[in-house]
Amino acid sequence: MSSSPILCAIDRPDPAGALTLARSLNGVVGGVKLGLEFFCASGPDGVRTVQEAGLPIFLDLKLHDIPNTVAGAVRSALALEPAMLTLHASGGAAMLRAAVEAKRQAGASTWLLAVTVLTSLDDADLAAAGVAGGTGAQVERLARLAVEAGVDGLVCSPHEIARLRRILPAGVKLVVPGIRPAGPAGDDQKRVMTPQEALAAGADVLVVGRPITGAADPVAAARGLLGGGSGR
Repeated sequence: MSSSPILCAIDRPDPAGALTLARSLNGVVGGVKLGLEFFCASGPDGVRTVQEAGLPIFLDLKLHDIPNTVAGAVRSALALEPAMLTLHASGGAAMLRAAVEAKRQAGASTWLLAVTVLTSLDDADLAAAGVAGGTGAQVERLARLAVEAGVDGLVCSPHEIARLRRILPAGVKLVVPGIRPAGPAGDDQKRVMTPQEALAAGADVLVVGRPITGAADPVAAARGLLGGGSGR
């Protein structure tokens, strides 16, 4: 398995195609992310299929519901033994603590990651939703809440990495989407950064989707993100 800090986001619904892509990336990326599109189409059996590639799975479900429901969902998801699992920090302290307790009871090593502010949102989007202070302040509020509840790490945009590193304990993992090679992003991510910039700022794991999956040669694209595919 590669020691690369890059995870490839496989945003497609078919397990066979996802498995083929994951197999081709084994030894190049550090794991693959499976999100809602994949999970809603293929379910737990689809996750098991992709696991045949031998790569760690980041199960990006962004759970957000009442505490009891989220705890039950976490228990079910942990049966798949994902390396990482997401829930929304905005679900509140009780929900986060219920998820952490469900993980503790399961004896799982999965990283529970709290999503702060989606990378598709900017200050104007938050203001329109009634959230004052901008993305930086909201990310900080939610990050403190989640870490106090006991999560293993956070999902944040590249532009909040340095700010969070200043205020959070050193052991908190930062998993960062919105990673793009140098040049125009050309998609719905608004708060982006290059892989080198994000790692230098203090990211632990980088999540990259379309720059890899949309390339004519995904393996070459993945290698090129870090200059030849080397890890940190």
